[in-house]
Amino acid sequence: MKAIALFSGGLDSTLAMKLIIDQGIEVIAVNISTGFGSTKDRREHMQSMCDQVGAELKIIDIENEFLQDVLFSPKHGYGKNFNPCIDCHAKMFAVAKRIMEAEGASFLISGEVMGQRPMSQNKDALQTVLEDGDVDGLLLRPMSAKALKPTIAEEKGWVDREKLEGIIGRSRDRQLELAKEIGLEDFESPGGGCLLTDENFGKKMFDYIAHENDFEVKDIPVMKFGRHLRLPEGAKLVVGRNKDENAHLQDINNDKYCHLKTIGIPGPHGLLSKNATESDKALAGRIMLSYTKANPEDTYSISYDGEEEKTSALASREEANKYNIL
Repeated sequence: MKAIALFSGGLDSTLAMKLIIDQGIEVIAVNISTGFGSTKDRREHMQSMCDQVGAELKIIDIENEFLQDVLFSPKHGYGKNFNPCIDCHAKMFAVAKRIMEAEGASFLISGEVMGQRPMSQNKDALQTVLEDGDVDGLLLRPMSAKALKPTIAEEKGWVDREKLEGIIGRSRDRQLELAKEIGLEDFESPGGGCLLTDENFGKKMFDYIAHENDFEVKDIPVMKFGRHLRLPEGAKLVVGRNKDENAHLQDINNDKYCHLKTIGIPGPHGLLSKNATESDKALAGRIMLSYTKANPEDTYSISYDGEEEKTSALASREEANKYNIL
């Protein structure tokens, strides 16, 4: 017997897998990447969680499919920010079902807890995603199973329902108790994960679709890092806020943007819309210098994809703040 688990790397999905593995069932942990997960590489953490409970880890990329089918036209709308959570969950279940069939598995599991998230994990929402993902009966939620109707795996006796949990609500007490019982180490604290639920990230997304109409997979990394500014004539400027962000921005290869950097003075790395007007281009250079120790009365060189131009910093950094998207 084999099951496919939708695996986030969090405590709930790890415990859900453990409850099924303990019943002698092989579990493949499938982490489905939409491109909007954490800015940190979580592969090592996810592998550690799987190793501790005895599951095999597979990471599946659905970035193109997610952009085309979900992000900009969610059937059930957005949450508080730019997060189409219900449609996203349904898409992940549909993808997991395809993997289940390809792997010869018999059912699906997830770590969802009824009532933990009031909008996306209430009873109606939990049922909606089953129907939209065409997995009603196939998806078992071990953490709340006793509070939900039996699934095929329970009805057919593949899984002993009495050995599952019936957790409802936002308290994490039972999960922490289970983690202690099995000796789970280095599990992450609750919350976080999807950038689309973040208010500031949502503002960047809403700004993008207000000014541009061709969001693609290659644009996702641009959205993840830096301070984002919208210049007077429509150009987008992204300025790194620290060493790590500068490194990420420097590695981005996106033909919609040129790379900006200061010459002869330490400064941030920047990205600027390639179709920027001369006015916006000049302003971008001045803003870049404003995030250095440049003297506004002196001139410095800025590299635009290797082409150097001289300019000076704005009189104060506050002048640049009026263009901030966030």
